[in-house]
Amino acid sequence: MPIIMCSKPSPIIFAILFLALLCNGASTVAGCDEGERNALVDFKRGLLDHTGRLSSWTGSDCCNWQGVACSNRTGHVVRLDLRNPHPFSDNKWSMGGELRPSLLGLKKLRHLDLSMNYFGGRPIPEFIGSIRNLRYLNLSQAGLGGLVPRQIGNLSILQYLDLHNDRFYIYSDSVPRLSIDDPLWISGLSSLRHLDMGGVKFRDTSSLVEYLNMLPHIVEVRLSLCEIQSIPLSLPHVNFTRLSTLDLSGNRIDSPTIPSWLFNVSSLVHLDLSYNSFRGSIPAEIGKLSSLEFLRLSNNSLQGVIPKEVGNICKLHTLGLSYMNISRSLPELGDVFSGCIKTSLENLDLYRTGLTSYLPDWLGELTSLKILYLDDNSLVGSLPESLGRLTSLQKLLLSYNKLNGTVPAEILGGLVELVYLDLSNNLLEGIISEAHLANLTKLSDLDLSSNRLALEFSPNWVPPLRLQWLNVSSCRLGKKFPSWIRNQANISWLFMANAGIVDQMPNWFWVSFVQVEMLDISKNAIYGRLPTNFFSFVRLESLILRSNYFYGSLPTNFSPNVRLLDLADNFFSGTIDPAIGESMPNLRILLLSGNKLYGDVPSSLCQLQNVAVIDLARNHFSGELPNCWKHDLTFLDLSSNNLSGGIPDTIGSLSSLKALHLSNNILSGEIPSSLQGCTGLAILDLSQNKFTGKVPTWIGESCPSLRILRLQSNMFAGRIPQNLSRLFGLHIVDLSHNNLSSTIPKSFGRFAAMKVKRANPEQVLQGSTSWYVESMEVVMKGKVLEYGDYNGILSLVTSLDLSGNNLYGTIPRELGSLRGLMSLNLSGNHLNGEIPKEVGSMQSLVSLDLSRNELSGAIPSTMAYLTFLSYLDLSSNNLSGRIPPGSQLQTFNESTYTGNPGLCGFPVKQICENDDNGAGTRNNNTSEEDGAGSQVWLSYLGTALGGFVVGFWVFWGTLILKSNWKDAYLRYIDRQYDRFYVIVAVTFNRYKNSYV
Repeated sequence: MPIIMCSKPSPIIFAILFLALLCNGASTVAGCDEGERNALVDFKRGLLDHTGRLSSWTGSDCCNWQGVACSNRTGHVVRLDLRNPHPFSDNKWSMGGELRPSLLGLKKLRHLDLSMNYFGGRPIPEFIGSIRNLRYLNLSQAGLGGLVPRQIGNLSILQYLDLHNDRFYIYSDSVPRLSIDDPLWISGLSSLRHLDMGGVKFRDTSSLVEYLNMLPHIVEVRLSLCEIQSIPLSLPHVNFTRLSTLDLSGNRIDSPTIPSWLFNVSSLVHLDLSYNSFRGSIPAEIGKLSSLEFLRLSNNSLQGVIPKEVGNICKLHTLGLSYMNISRSLPELGDVFSGCIKTSLENLDLYRTGLTSYLPDWLGELTSLKILYLDDNSLVGSLPESLGRLTSLQKLLLSYNKLNGTVPAEILGGLVELVYLDLSNNLLEGIISEAHLANLTKLSDLDLSSNRLALEFSPNWVPPLRLQWLNVSSCRLGKKFPSWIRNQANISWLFMANAGIVDQMPNWFWVSFVQVEMLDISKNAIYGRLPTNFFSFVRLESLILRSNYFYGSLPTNFSPNVRLLDLADNFFSGTIDPAIGESMPNLRILLLSGNKLYGDVPSSLCQLQNVAVIDLARNHFSGELPNCWKHDLTFLDLSSNNLSGGIPDTIGSLSSLKALHLSNNILSGEIPSSLQGCTGLAILDLSQNKFTGKVPTWIGESCPSLRILRLQSNMFAGRIPQNLSRLFGLHIVDLSHNNLSSTIPKSFGRFAAMKVKRANPEQVLQGSTSWYVESMEVVMKGKVLEYGDYNGILSLVTSLDLSGNNLYGTIPRELGSLRGLMSLNLSGNHLNGEIPKEVGSMQSLVSLDLSRNELSGAIPSTMAYLTFLSYLDLSSNNLSGRIPPGSQLQTFNESTYTGNPGLCGFPVKQICENDDNGAGTRNNNTSEEDGAGSQVWLSYLGTALGGFVVGFWVFWGTLILKSNWKDAYLRYIDRQYDRFYVIVAVTFNRYKNSYV
């Protein structure tokens, strides 16, 4: 057999053969595999594609279909990307439907993205764990719910897993939240690099960190809003050699300190532990994280100093420490920011950290700073010139401090990169001129509200600004409507409330600002008519024109996006558009009180499915109330109109109703039992009507949240329900001026909210907004006083008014336990017997009226202990004996005691029998009593002057800080004045008698 000798082939031949093979292989690929095409077609059949995003899925070559990518070498489908391209379009572009297992036919699928769609709460299918070639899986924000299948843990070569799902806050109960029962399966993802499960609820997190520590290639872990309750303080071995991002924000982690093992993860670049419950101080070991660029520890229970080692993290560009209790003044932090952080830091967040003192010059040395949050602290002093050196600054927030002085134009003029400026709620004063804003060409958000600033620009000045947000409320803008805003056509949010404008609303405004989303020009003196058609304002959500002089008919055809409409306290007339329920389907708050509107209350209001607040008070509406109420209405005010008939039964279906105001109408009939359905009622005001029947006993049983009950000036008869005292929070009760005939229940001494004087104010209606504030009239000190609920002042008012009825019997001594009661009015009844001495225990009483009864006996001396009492009326009774001397009871006018012929002693003219009958005896003892009299006179005078001085400064100091306390302090001043007057009168009278 011959031997054939072959020579060694040349490299050129190998290259030719290799290229031939490649070309031959490429030429064999003619579209996608038929089986994979059929799998995609079947998968499409299960989807709901409202906008035709998959309209290209026709023909034989699936590799050219939208969202499908194939391998150039094999032709197999390797990528399926059906992510919603318009994720914030209210689900218009979202796909839904069923996720069919036909996807298993894509044997080589490596990339699957179904994110930002809406699958209606369907669970993540288990078959996904069988697509073994997956490297990338993104199911975030897809409207999927229920348990995450543990089969996903079989994807051993998966590198990217994103199940982020924080939309459960939006979906509420309509979509079950994604959750994980046992995270053990995560440890099987041995190739994983990126993990994002934000918003997924972990039911068991006891070993979560240990499982994550088993992933050798993990680089990024994002687990925000996962309800993780604890993490270990230490680990036996830290395996996070590549971890660069760790986000555990917004959980419930309760830890005595920041875990020490974190400081051994030297690769960390991004660390977010915000919105948890870490305690203790920031450990100095944090300085070991030399690669750290982002550190956020905000909203924890951390306190103490910021360690200076933080300043040595040379790459740190973001430092968030808001809500931390820093026990140092701002200037003292200079040593922290003197290291290499000084040149790297771009974002510094010290919001609400308890900082005190002034703004230091070292702030100007943070040359790279782009964002500076120092708002809501206790900073004082003026703005330092060093702020002007922060030429890279984009956001500056100094609001809610006590900064004073002027705003130098030199500072703002240097901040040429500024986009967001907030100096609101300080004590700044002076003028803001063109020079302040001329260089701020990038400024989009400007808030100067609630200062003492005046904005003065020349009439023809055209600002170079491109504002989107402008708040100059409570600044002085001049009487003319500011023309300089005319060219700011990009403004979406405009606040000019309480700006001193006295002018006609210019027509150009409604043309230039059709894109506005929120407009507040309330509390000015702006007048004119509104456009009849607001439909062109397609982005308008909030329109607040309260307390102006607008007139004419109400606008119609509002944009369907309107959520807040406040036209209260103007001069609008006419009727409400019957189609209001159709034109504003998203309306939440409707405030039309204090106008001249008339006609029926339209039944179309019942069609407002999202409405929470309706206030039509102080108008001229007449007729009966519509009987169609439904939905989640929380506040209804129809008071001070001319409404007649009874209370519709359907109001009782409003289980979310918190306040019902129907006072000052001509409503009649009995209180319907259907109101028992209003179980969340906190305020019930039916006063000044013609209601009859008995005060229902079910009020004390079916309204456990009731805090204010006003049934004044009706025709209620019968007994007072004893079980009202079961209402734990009831602190204002007014049943006056009815025909009630019974004794005062002894159980009224058990009103829990009247027993203790409240120290901390809280809103009576939780969740009230700055655009709607509850208020209530209370008869106190013989006057009608109105208390607002904005700062919780209304919650501090306690009053019990049973006057003007036919009550009989004695005053229960049990009322003496109401030590937090401020006002007690039992006048105009048929009460008899003595005033119980226990009244002297009611130490918070400011006003006490027992007049026009049949009380007898002496005034108890214990009433001298009522040191806060500034109004007292005991007139028209049968009281007798001496008015307790040397006490506050002698500081009231004689009219307090008139109609009691048996009373004697100052201030009444009747002299008591044991007063030695006259001047002769008084003269005999002059020498003995003059010294004592002088001491008493000096004591009274000292008390009077001290009271005057204290009252004077308490009034002015508190009035500056809290205007809502004005009434309380005026009452204090009245009391001091009355006391001073009577003391002088008593002393003068004694010395006069001694020389007669």
